[in-house]
Amino acid sequence: MFTHMQTADTSSLIRSEAELVLEKARKDKAERTKDVGSPIAIVGKALAIEVVGNVAWIAENTTVVRKLSLETGKTLQLFRGHTAPVTSLTFVDREPGSGKSDLLVTGSWDKTLRVWDVATKKLISTTPGHADFVKALFTIPSLRLLVSSGSDKVVRFWDLSTVTSGAPLTSVGSLAEHSRPVESLDARATSATSAVLYTGDTMGIIKVWDVQKDTGVPPRWKSTLVEELKHHRTRVNAMALGNSELWTASSDDTVQIIPRPTLGAAPTPASAPETPAVTKPPPPIQHPTAVKALLPLTLTPLAEPYLLTGAGDVIRVYDVSDPLEPELLSEVDGHWHDVTALRLWMRRSAVEGEPGMVRVEPWVVSASLDGTIRRWRLSELLQPPPPPPPKTEEVEVPKPEPVAEVPEESGMTEEEERELAELMDED
Repeated sequence: MFTHMQTADTSSLIRSEAELVLEKARKDKAERTKDVGSPIAIVGKALAIEVVGNVAWIAENTTVVRKLSLETGKTLQLFRGHTAPVTSLTFVDREPGSGKSDLLVTGSWDKTLRVWDVATKKLISTTPGHADFVKALFTIPSLRLLVSSGSDKVVRFWDLSTVTSGAPLTSVGSLAEHSRPVESLDARATSATSAVLYTGDTMGIIKVWDVQKDTGVPPRWKSTLVEELKHHRTRVNAMALGNSELWTASSDDTVQIIPRPTLGAAPTPASAPETPAVTKPPPPIQHPTAVKALLPLTLTPLAEPYLLTGAGDVIRVYDVSDPLEPELLSEVDGHWHDVTALRLWMRRSAVEGEPGMVRVEPWVVSASLDGTIRRWRLSELLQPPPPPPPKTEEVEVPKPEPVAEVPEESGMTEEEERELAELMDED
């Protein structure tokens, strides 16, 4: 009995020492990186972010959505109403096709979907969305369709044709074929009444669906499983679809580019005979740790052959002009905790001395669990400046110090921090 207690205590001590080492390393790195990337400190931790014009919209673990000026770093508005961390956000046009993105839709650990008026901050509606945490949201504007997914392993479809009515959103279909929480979504309309939908879960499975609108009253959306992609070994953290390719980031430490030559064509049901692949898939892009964010610039208005990834606290840039042989161009030690999102910011600013002239320059915005949003000129990420030379310090006898703590405390309890870590880092 004594031996057993001694073993348990030793194990506990080892874990404690490992945690202290990690905390000390993060505190040291926080000091080293406190000025890089023009950081903007926020109160909480960014779990999702979108950039519209010169404004960042941030879903925080503090239960709010923050509207932030990327120029000044000042908070412009706070959207309050959720009762738990906000995990996802997306935009909807009040008038279909207007491109104004004047309605905000958010999802949260409180299991609800909320719709807000962007201009007034007014909460338009609250919808009980899932039986567990809401994990992801995706809109298909031309179909007036919202897709949500959750820790309850369910994907749901919501009608947006009456989004401003003030009533809860109308459920118009669902699918429950995943065996694990559905972490990421992407989709494209293939006609006025159909779409192809990709759903990625925490086991690494990506399911491809043919989604069709039926003719019932009211109409519903029915899904047919077309294909299962099993190229990842564990959690799919992010997906980006376009140019006949699916880009995926995973906790198996890889980014993969999957050719989708039939993207936009009529899908073939999973029960039909398989057609031999005609396009060789590129090799996985290996990383030293889980990849939680990706930004393929080839899918943006820039249409440049570069890929940006966030793995751990490092931002990496790859030349993918030849996807079969991606080339690592740079590694930027930009944060002291995990990078959660990367977004393109087409920064618009007045040209000094030339009234009416506007300069447009590509920047990248990174969000992290270190409690900062950082801003990077794309040109500097492609060719980062050399690091400063190490400082020469005199050798001194170390003085006793209190145990180091991770900076920028979020205000969460220890139990909530553990829960956040589970949500972000584990299957």
